[in-house]
Amino acid sequence: MTSQLDTQDELFLAREIEISRRALEDEGKTPFGAIVVISGTIVGQGTSSVIELRDPTAHAEVMALRDAGSKLGRHLFEDAVMYASSEPCPMCLMACYWARIPRLIFGASSHDVATYGFEDLQLYREAAQPAERRSLREEVAERALRDQAVDVLRKWAGMLPSPVEPKF
Repeated sequence: MTSQLDTQDELFLAREIEISRRALEDEGKTPFGAIVVISGTIVGQGTSSVIELRDPTAHAEVMALRDAGSKLGRHLFEDAVMYASSEPCPMCLMACYWARIPRLIFGASSHDVATYGFEDLQLYREAAQPAERRSLREEVAERALRDQAVDVLRKWAGMLPSPVEPKF
């Protein structure tokens, strides 16, 4: 899905691509970067830090969201735009959804990324499979332990200021 980017979008994306280039050339990281922008101001920035932090979730987009959250003191960004050097992997895309980012602009596609050996496209395909066909074996707990886990959720929901709306 392509769109017409305005001048500001082009400038932020070009800046973001340069951040990913510096991450590779100056820091020896994988070439991924992301920024979170609100009202024309960069409020969060990240590069892939998976290897240095030994953290498989330390992708550029997640690091940019963490940076924005730390600086702004909040975890939801309904007023932000995420710019990323390439199409986010499934984890990072879901992180954008969790953060309620309304707009995401990226350079390279997941097909481009796959060309250079990254698994993003495979993971998108894997996640689209029914649970019984995925390579990760997922198991729900037996009744007693499940009931205990659900009880904790019920107690949490009871502490909220308004009733919970189920999201089925």
